[in-house]
Amino acid sequence: MKKLIKGLREFKSSYFPANEELFEQLSHGQKPRVLFITCSDSRIDPNLITQAGLGELFVIRNAGNIIPPYGATNGGEGATIEYAIQALDIQQIIICGHSHCGAMKGLMKLDSLRVEMPLVHDWLKYAEATRRLVKDNYSNYEGEDLLEIIIAENVLTQIENLRTYPVIRSKLHQGQISIYAWIYQIETGEVLTYDAQKHAYVLLLNQPSPSQIDERLSSPPFTSNGERPFTKNQQQAFQSFHKPPISTDTGFPMTVLSPEQMERIYRGSTTK
Repeated sequence: MKKLIKGLREFKSSYFPANEELFEQLSHGQKPRVLFITCSDSRIDPNLITQAGLGELFVIRNAGNIIPPYGATNGGEGATIEYAIQALDIQQIIICGHSHCGAMKGLMKLDSLRVEMPLVHDWLKYAEATRRLVKDNYSNYEGEDLLEIIIAENVLTQIENLRTYPVIRSKLHQGQISIYAWIYQIETGEVLTYDAQKHAYVLLLNQPSPSQIDERLSSPPFTSNGERPFTKNQQQAFQSFHKPPISTDTGFPMTVLSPEQMERIYRGSTTK
């Protein structure tokens, strides 16, 4: 607590006076450009990893970056999404998972949480589609390989949940909103983005114009000399289950969604 109080003093004495004009502008309202949905994990800081300025991100954080489907609960996630899109006219949404996610570790052993952490258990049930998908299709994998797979699949599951919200479906149908799937790797500082055309997560900084968050980040090809972010075992896990589109790209395709599911999730989800 002493460190936090010291920080408050430094903020008030140094940072605030140096940016007083910005705070004066912010006092009259907010105009964030992006709704950033991520985990509550203390190792994740959306403004830090994106270097976004104060007032540029509208953030939802919870255990596991989970968005319950519309109507499943009257929680804060749905209300915040509705406010972000309707009141703030945000047109860019990022769902960002991260490596070594404790919530996803819990999802892998959900039954063991029922007694000791019943509220966590009930919350993670909103990611049951992720758990079942991974359980049924990646049964030969365990440990860190399995954890990375479930983290990546969960981001896509939450995009599908996000699309159940009427305000999101309407905006997608009109081509007025873009949705991006990201994974932040704590140990390297890299961010992976899902390429819907290739059915693969690729390194975001290998894509054109990575600093422009509201340009189309997920469509360009993964360059042949780029670093491969996933292991050979993880690539084989996917390939043994699903034949990806013919491509020379060897980035690990971290999804087993059917073409019909892909259409539901991604149709209209990039700006035209």
